Amino acid sequence: MLQSKSFVKKTKQGRIQKVVREHYLRDDIYCGFGPCSTCAAAAERKLDAAAAAILVVDTNVVLHQIDLLENPAIEDVVLLSVVLDEVKNKNLAVFNRIKALCINKARRFYVFANEQHRDTYVKDMVGESSNDRNDRAIRVAARWYQNHLGESVKVLLITNDRDNKRKAIEEGLNAETVESYVRSLAQPGLLDLVVVPTSGDVTMEDAEDHRPSKKKVIYNEHKPMSEITSGLRCGIYHQGKLRVNRYNPFEAYVGSESIGDEIVIRGRSNMNRSFDGDIVAVELLPQDQWHESKSFIADDDEEEEEDVHLVPNSADDAPRNTSSTQSSVGSSAPSVSSRPVGRVVGIIKRNWNSYCGSLQPMPMPAGSGGVAHALFVSKDRRIPKIRIQTRQLENLVNKRIVVAVDSWDVLSRYPSGHYVRTIGDIGDKETETEVVLIENDINTRPFSTQVLACLPPLPWTLSPGDLANPNRQDLRHVRVFSVDPPGCRDIDDALHCTLLPNGNFEVGVHIADVTNFVHPGTPLDEEAAQRGTSVYLVGQRIDMLPKPLTEDVCSLRADVERLAFSVIWEMTPDADIISTRYTKSVIKSCAAMSYVEAQARMDDSRLVDPLTVDLRNLNSLAKIMRQRRCDRGALTLASAEVKFEIDSETHDPLDIGIYQIREANQMIEEFMLAANISVAEKILKHFPLCSLLRRHPSPTKEMLEPLLRTASSVGLNLDVSSSKALAESLDNAKNNDPYFNKLIRILATRCMTQAVYFCSGDLTFSEYYHYGLAASLYTHFTSPIRRYADVVVHRLLAAALEIAKLPPIFQDGPQLTGIADNLNYRHRNAQMASRASVELHTLIYFRTRPTDTEARIVKIKANGFIVFVPKFGIEGPIYLTPKGDKGGDWIVDEVHQRVTKPGTNISYAVLQTVRIHMEVVEPQPHRPKLQLTLI
Repeated sequence: MLQSKSFVKKTKQGRIQKVVREHYLRDDIYCGFGPCSTCAAAAERKLDAAAAAILVVDTNVVLHQIDLLENPAIEDVVLLSVVLDEVKNKNLAVFNRIKALCINKARRFYVFANEQHRDTYVKDMVGESSNDRNDRAIRVAARWYQNHLGESVKVLLITNDRDNKRKAIEEGLNAETVESYVRSLAQPGLLDLVVVPTSGDVTMEDAEDHRPSKKKVIYNEHKPMSEITSGLRCGIYHQGKLRVNRYNPFEAYVGSESIGDEIVIRGRSNMNRSFDGDIVAVELLPQDQWHESKSFIADDDEEEEEDVHLVPNSADDAPRNTSSTQSSVGSSAPSVSSRPVGRVVGIIKRNWNSYCGSLQPMPMPAGSGGVAHALFVSKDRRIPKIRIQTRQLENLVNKRIVVAVDSWDVLSRYPSGHYVRTIGDIGDKETETEVVLIENDINTRPFSTQVLACLPPLPWTLSPGDLANPNRQDLRHVRVFSVDPPGCRDIDDALHCTLLPNGNFEVGVHIADVTNFVHPGTPLDEEAAQRGTSVYLVGQRIDMLPKPLTEDVCSLRADVERLAFSVIWEMTPDADIISTRYTKSVIKSCAAMSYVEAQARMDDSRLVDPLTVDLRNLNSLAKIMRQRRCDRGALTLASAEVKFEIDSETHDPLDIGIYQIREANQMIEEFMLAANISVAEKILKHFPLCSLLRRHPSPTKEMLEPLLRTASSVGLNLDVSSSKALAESLDNAKNNDPYFNKLIRILATRCMTQAVYFCSGDLTFSEYYHYGLAASLYTHFTSPIRRYADVVVHRLLAAALEIAKLPPIFQDGPQLTGIADNLNYRHRNAQMASRASVELHTLIYFRTRPTDTEARIVKIKANGFIVFVPKFGIEGPIYLTPKGDKGGDWIVDEVHQRVTKPGTNISYAVLQTVRIHMEVVEPQPHRPKLQLTLI
């Protein structure tokens, strides 16, 4: 049966166009119920014959009750295609979660294509809204199921939409709200998962303090979207992402393109119920209210006071100051800042997630089994406390739990939410590691059977077809080797360096040919695209691809034949590239060395074997390439990369220190950078509109202001007019302190923007520039085992060489942009998870090891300063005043970056060396921290 669907859309040129599409209807779509005789020929039987009821769920149930649906107690659910489409349009994260339930063979969730079934398809009615049409389609499908299954099983429509429920009952359907259905299951614990709606059939219990003083309106109502849209157009409001200060949850920043600056939001009332990561509409306050606040270090156990305004403590959170007020902090007269100050008037897009933490200590209520109200405290200080109600309070005390936010009323000081699940005991290492993963949205689910079914049969060996492939060159005779971190099993890059008869060198970078096994559109490919990257924690790795691929089939291990994608140059002894070629290849690595082993070979003058000579030749070329790159303006930055020695049995840290970078590390890095640049040039030449590239935006002078202020205070003049000028300035930044130059480079690194992936068709060529590398073009090609970006680039390169067709997705600009956005999101989350894992293991290490050591002051505050501990790569605050004292006895000289106690000769300056004591304390329950104090 054929129907016509028509709709109008606006073209890029602004013209309105009517689109008519043919819509085919069928009558042979399976209902999914096991014993259904009418649909007996169907293969998939997901709905259980013994089910008490078949649940047809409304869109609002999926959107707002996903935590409940994921609970194993909820089964035999019908997901209509109209519901899934609506969920996908409204919340992609929830759509991915419900999709995972539908494809999980262990769960009884069945997708019914109601829009393709002749008996359940509904035509649009004149004057009917899309929401009303979808509600009608849901009721029609529920009625069809009821008639189709007859007396064999009860069909129940679950909806929290009061109007939809009323109409369903009037039409003779069984319909219930989520809460009433869950209550019928007689499992009280499930009620904790129920999201109480702000409207509908469920009356929300007030979890607030009932005293009259607490019932006043605390926040302003958010402006309606129509008013926000109009205000943005007129320049009255400004849109941007809200970022809460990591060290002070009562101050936030909104980057606004409309005014080209960041707007400071001070106090909970001005933040107006917005969360970190929300897209918000901001109204600027009158300029006479743009006062600078004193720069303090926040106490970890600071109470929530509306008049506490702190400046940020890290590059991740720092506003991009346009000027610096050079008045001493001791001055009582407020100064006017050039930074705009504003207040949130509306939420354009929410960023509510599930949060990890624990319940605030409280006395146990009398009796048991009833509903208790509690305050949830997230481990992330940027997240406000969340009110929840629970029937299992005794089981949640002293546990790490997950809580989701449901709503935030203008009458409530805190948002309301619901308990999702328990992670484990507070302080348990496995529990705290899982918290890190949840907080950073790291996918740790085992690979599904559908994904694993995409893997080649094991054990995998090279086939005659691989060798016979005219597009794959046999390089097994070439002396190829790899150099990686110690213990590395997922080896995705190797090199060779052959001296040619003409005195030049043939240098090859060989990268694991992952795309030979990961094909576009397969479950394996979709899973890798969603995960985006492998995640490296201390002593643990969460893989992007299944281990049979990462550690066996694709890994370029020694003495086994493997498939590779190679970039091969002819180079002069001066590292000038004569020619470049790209080919799929077959290699057989002769050695898999660690950086330490490779360095030892190069340093041992007694060794003159061919492999060691190859290493030395590569190192000589790399040094020239590195110098040339630096001469172009590439920055040599630094970071405090921490290395742990882990106990093999307990997995606890035994030792901690700074990771040592050797020449061998730099040698490998140089050739990987060169390969990435060569591939970027090749793919962009062939696909100027759909290449996946990586850029590093140039920092503004305002972003570099903290670095410039610090450098100036110690008599160092940094030229930041270009990357080349900055690189030369950093090279000349020296004094008697051997650590001084590295410290300056670390501070410079923190002022940089993040490098990001992008689709070439989205930007102009001038925006492709990679500031840190001083490269006009750059991409990622060399790590496809651990980064999905490299998988995408391998497909582009294969298509450019005409050895594979370009997948259809590359013709879809918005989808490519979405892939780049997800890669940036996943890459950033992986970085944050790695840092959090380091912080966790640092706490574990020092918990039983109080230590005295040296530190360098890196930031001056009114009540103390921030220090960096070179030996351990740790940064933290030193307080000069007692808790609660806002530094009245100390005066800060902003120009010379010095804090002085009046009437004494006691002062501290930035980059000064101090002796400190480090030990783990717990100022607040369940919030241990590493405390640093002066000796």
